[in-house]
Order: sequence, then C-alpha cells, then structure tokens
Amino acid sequence: MLKNYFTIAFRNLTRKPGFSFINILGLAIGMTAALLIGLWVLNELRIDRTYPKTDRIYLLYNRDRIDGTIWVWDQTPKSTAPVLKKDYPAVEDAVRYSPIHFLTSAGEIHVNSSGAFVDSGFLSMFGFPLLEGQPAHALDGMYNIVITQKMAKRLFGNEDPIGRTIRIDNKADFTVTGVLKDLTAATSFNFDYLLTWQYLAHIGWNDEQNWGNNSIWTYVLLKPGITQQAFDSQVRDITRSHSKETAEVFTQPMSRIHLYSKNQDGKLVGDKIVTVRLFTAIVAFILLIACINFMNLSTARSERRAREVGIRKVVGAVRGSLIAQFIGESTLIATLAFVVALLLTQISLPAFNQLVAEHLAIDYRNPAFWLFGMGFIVFTGLLAGSYPAFYLSSFRPVKVLKGTFGKVNTMNFVGGLSVTPRRILVVLQFSFAIALIICTIIVQRQIHYGMNRDTGYNRDHLVVVTANGQANDHYEAIRTELLTSGAAIAVTQSPGPITAHWSDGTGYHWPGSTAADQDVDFLRYATSADFVKTMGITLVRGRDIDVEKYKSDSTAALLNESAVRAMHLLNPIGTEFAQGSHERFHVVGVIKDFILESPFSKEIAPMMIFGPKGVWFSVIHFRMNPAHSTATNLALAEKIFAQYNPGYPFEYSFEDENYAKNFKDEQRMDKLSALFAALTVFISCLGLFALASYTAGNRIREIGIRKVLGASVTSITTLLTGDFIRLVLIAFLIAAPVAGLIMNKWLLNYGYRISITWDIFALSGLLAVAIALATVSYQSIKAALTNPVKNLRNE
Repeated sequence: MLKNYFTIAFRNLTRKPGFSFINILGLAIGMTAALLIGLWVLNELRIDRTYPKTDRIYLLYNRDRIDGTIWVWDQTPKSTAPVLKKDYPAVEDAVRYSPIHFLTSAGEIHVNSSGAFVDSGFLSMFGFPLLEGQPAHALDGMYNIVITQKMAKRLFGNEDPIGRTIRIDNKADFTVTGVLKDLTAATSFNFDYLLTWQYLAHIGWNDEQNWGNNSIWTYVLLKPGITQQAFDSQVRDITRSHSKETAEVFTQPMSRIHLYSKNQDGKLVGDKIVTVRLFTAIVAFILLIACINFMNLSTARSERRAREVGIRKVVGAVRGSLIAQFIGESTLIATLAFVVALLLTQISLPAFNQLVAEHLAIDYRNPAFWLFGMGFIVFTGLLAGSYPAFYLSSFRPVKVLKGTFGKVNTMNFVGGLSVTPRRILVVLQFSFAIALIICTIIVQRQIHYGMNRDTGYNRDHLVVVTANGQANDHYEAIRTELLTSGAAIAVTQSPGPITAHWSDGTGYHWPGSTAADQDVDFLRYATSADFVKTMGITLVRGRDIDVEKYKSDSTAALLNESAVRAMHLLNPIGTEFAQGSHERFHVVGVIKDFILESPFSKEIAPMMIFGPKGVWFSVIHFRMNPAHSTATNLALAEKIFAQYNPGYPFEYSFEDENYAKNFKDEQRMDKLSALFAALTVFISCLGLFALASYTAGNRIREIGIRKVLGASVTSITTLLTGDFIRLVLIAFLIAAPVAGLIMNKWLLNYGYRISITWDIFALSGLLAVAIALATVSYQSIKAALTNPVKNLRNE
C-alpha cells in the first residue's frame, strides 16, 4: 500500500514538473525563512539563560523619580556588593563587573583589547568553563589574569600560556592563571581577559565610600529557596541607608535582562522580546503563505484528479485512505522542500549573520535538530495538505464519472466576484504581503527622517582618537603638532565621543533656583579648549572655554539652550552654579542645542560642558584639514601619536560613522522587514503565476470562441487578469488599516517621528497591483495570443 502511494505521488510530481517545481520552491523558501529566523530566535532566547545557576542570579538596578519621571538604571555603587555579602544572609555571593579597554602586551606583541575588573567569585557564579586553571582560585591574587582562548592564541600562539606574563597598559605585569573557553553567543558578556578587583582598588579606582557614584554592575547569587520578591523587599533601601541618595534598589533575573530591558513607569518590561515575538509571527505567516500556495495549486488541479478519486472510490477505496494518500503526497513535497531549504539556508547564512550581527549556524550533529526537522516536515505536510486532502477526497464518484462533481459553495461579492476558499487564500496571501510593504516603507521613512535631522554640530572630517597611555600627558605637544603639521584645523580633549552619553546628574543649584530645580537632570560633558571650533557647534552668546587664554576657565562651563531654559536664566553669562557642596563653576558661553545620542528623542536634554578641573579625558577630537586628503591627514596624525605615545596603536574612528550606529537597530529592522516583504511577495507571486497559468489552461476553449467571435487580445487579457487584480485590491483594503494601526503604535516609541500619510498607502497599493499584474499578465497574454483553431479543432 505504501509503495503504491509513493508511486502515485511520484507520478503526480513528474507529470506536471512546472507545478511541482513551484510547489517545492514556494515551500522551500518559506522553510528557509523559518529556519533562519528560528536560529536567530533560539539564540536570542538562550542569551544569559544557560549558566548553571541562572535561576538564582540577579542583576541589581536603581529606580528613582527625577524631574517628575521615574528612571531605571542598571549601574550601582562599588560598595554595594561587599555590603550585600556581609549584611544580607539571603546572598550566597555578590560580584562586581566593570568593563575596561587596555593595551595588553606579551613580548613584542601589543594588542588593544576589551576586558573587565571582576571579583574573585565571578567565574564560579556564572560557571564559565576554564580549559586550564581553577575557577575558584584563578582570580585570587592581585596580579592574576584570566584570558580567553582567542586572546591566548593572539599573544602566545600555540604555546602554553599558563604562568606566562602579560603587561597591562604598559604599567604592570600579570601572570596568566587561567584560560577561559571562548565566549559563545549565548552570553551578553564580552571580554578578552579578566583582572582582579584588588588591582582596581590598588590603582585608586575603587571609591567604595561614594554611594552616589553608580558606575559598575553588581550581580548577586541568592541562596536556594530565596525568592526575588523577598530579596527585593530586603535590599530596597540599601543605598538610602548608607547615604543621602534617594534611589530604590531592585533586581532583575539574569534570564530576563536581555529580553526585558525597557523602562515603563519604573518597571522593566518587553524590549527585545517584542521583536522576537514579531519576527516569529512574521515567519509563521510566511510559512503559512507557502502552505497556502500548496493548497491553492492542489485544489486548482482538482478537475484533473477528480476522475482518479472517482475510480479509486468505485473500486473500494475509503475516504480515509484517500486522505492518507494526499497528505502523504504533501509530506513528500515537504520533505523535498526541506532538503532544498537546508541548502538555501547554508547559502544564506553568511549574509544573514552579517545582517543580524550574529554567528548563527546549524548544528547538524545534534540529534535534536533532526528530530525538529522531522517534526517540521510533518507539521508543514499536514498544514499544506490537510485542506486539499479533505477537499479532493469528498468528491462523489457518480457525479465525477458523469463529468459533473460537487463544487465549493460560492457567494457573490462586489462586482460579481464569487467567494471561494481559493480566492480567500489568495486575498490572505496578498493582505500579508501588502501589510509588510506598508510597514517597510514606514520604517524606511522613519530612519531617513532621523538621519536627516540637524544634529547641531558638524560631523564631517571629525575624528576621535582614544587617549590611552601617555596621550593625555603629552596632549599639548600632540595638539601643537597636529595643528602645525596641517593634519588638523582644531583639536580638543573630551571625556568621550560626542556621539555617546558620558555622564549626567542632578542636585545643581544656582542663584534663584528652587528645591524643584535640583531634580532637573543635566547631561554632562567636558573640554579643555576649542570645543566649539572643533565640534562645529554654533555659539549663541558669550565665548568658548579656553584654559590657555583664561586660567580661570578650568572651572568655566558652557550651557546649551535647553539648560538655559531649564535654569530660567535671562542673562546666563557669569552665572555660578554647583552640585551640592562641590566645586563652583561659572558660565562663559551658551551654545546651540545639539544631539548627543539618539536623534529620535524629540526634546534635547539640558546640558553642561565643564572646564577641565577634576575631569579625566579619555579621547582627543580633531577636525581634519579639508585641504588635504583623509589618508594624508591620518598618516600625519599617526606619526604624531606614535612619537608622543609610543607602544600604543593609533586607534581612531570617524564621528559620522559613530553617529550612524544610532540607527543600527532600526536599519536592521528595516532590512529584515524588507526581506520578509520580498519573500512574501515572491511566494505569493509564485502561486499567483501558477494559478494564472492553470486558469488560462482551463479557459482555453472559451478564449478560442471569444477570439472567433471577434474579441481582441486586450479584452481577453483584461478578462483573465481582472479577477486577480480585484483580489489584490480587496487584500489592500484589508491590509492598509491593519498595517496603519500597527505602525502607528510602533512610531509612538519615537519622540521625533514621521506622520503616516496617504501617499504611503497609495504607493503600497500601486506597487502590489503592479506586481500582481506583472505576474499574471504573461500567462494571460500568452493565452490570448494562442491560435483559436488550435484550441477548437477537437470540438
């Protein structure tokens, strides 16, 4: 019996190779999309959930009301972890994590790499596997260092790194006490080496008594049986009890940090999990559309297989065996499609990995994958074949063998267009395709809207260089050389790139300020001189900070326009202000508002740019000389930095490229939505092409008679394409309001956003009609041009 089913299925596949190809290709593309997105979703769901003690690890957060808004942040004071371990019995362990970026050297090899200061229990808490060394003791000594496999390979090649010496920042030597297996995509941590917290305290970075400095991450491992709610009630006032700070402390489970990080009224709710769910739903619809193609093409061929069904029933076949046969055929097609999908997935993975910035791969050695594959095939086969199986097996043999068999009940629709399951499925396909087209257009317009926004400073030719080693000590010499060599026309020191948030704070007071004014949160930046000229910012009043010309400018400050408004200052120049009892600063100039971070924030936050007193500058900005080529300017700059900061590589980036990173999430979503839309349209058009071909074939005699009676090629083409175009128009009427509502909700996440206008829908509708028309017109014109004598000679 099974052999007979297989033989019939194989014959049906080879009898109409064109239809079989379209069926298999459509399903394969849907499966490929499902596999790619499935790999990405699985990776997202695994991040920070695979540690041996994940269910007991939590990250500490702060929550406070600032200027009328509840803020949440995940950095805490350095003193939090020791206090938790000492005074809170519910805590099994608490560790601190502080990212760093140092020059690491082994002999003549120098590598700039990322690392972290951690407490000694870090490896044991997270269960990171060491290939060499003991996790419990690898970070016990002040000058111990643990490195990753990749780092060991870069510094020592194939030699054993244990016991070898690594010099950090050209200042201290560390002994390798452990080699860590390279981090996988299943963790959010990113480091090449780990240094001890003892060394951080030794170099004076560990201000443990300052409960107002939230600068590191604190992870806690709770004892078994301790609930999050119970611990949160205990730790809520830990900061308040040790300082005058008003922040409330709470925890977030390690397993939820990656997916749930959006602050909503002081609670961490969905962020990336929304994207995961959205793409999962989209790919499910793509797979459904591929299955709809199979249903449509199978039922469209019902007349060709009706006699087969009738004869099989006459000779004793029961409906159950017919259903099994047709589902078996669809499962066979699904199996062939799955094989093609695996090939397409392997071909597509490099480009897809680049798109999503991941390193995804199919683990063919994992039995779970093949078990999933079998289940996937069966599910797709059942989904695609169930309706055709029940439809075809329902034919009554008496009517079939007489040449008339039961047709699906229809209803008249607008313009006399009858409603059948096949047409409903076509409408469903194109509704989803049009909705994705609308979404893609809106996402693209929103991205371009943000990218074209005036940032308030000039990004062109603006370079930022990491000020490591002795760059700050020799800053004046470096600045002079850059200017005199012609490599730069302006230079300034900064605490960080102008495209990144460096610091912010509250508690500032000035003459005439109120208690409520101390809740205003000011962004903070700093400079030594030539900030306005280097950044290309507009000076509204006053002057720039210049410590060379004005010695008192070490405590000078610039305010942006938003800060002047927030401070209610009519004449800001000369105004003195301070944070609590700290150093007093005086305003020397007002600058035009500029965008420090996201261009999608509607309001620009108040900002203070301080003079150099008490500030550590981590970067040097310089504006390249436009009279020279970029290569010439960079070559000159590299020589100058090598002269005054030997042993350190010349690390630079362009601020226009750094600014573009603000759009990376939106651009990724744009590319993915465009990809999904293209796949959906392509799969839908595959089915539409086959249906148009089959419809033209079924009406070939009608077309011949019409031509004999004088019908033109244009009228026949219009007749054959009209039904399909009307279906697409109905799909547009369904998709437009749904997509509009979804995207309107999405745009609410952006303060600076576009409005959804009618031309977006008009463009989407015209595009959908044009695609459908191009798809069906070939078959329609081909049928209309056929010689009627050839079609009617057997009548």
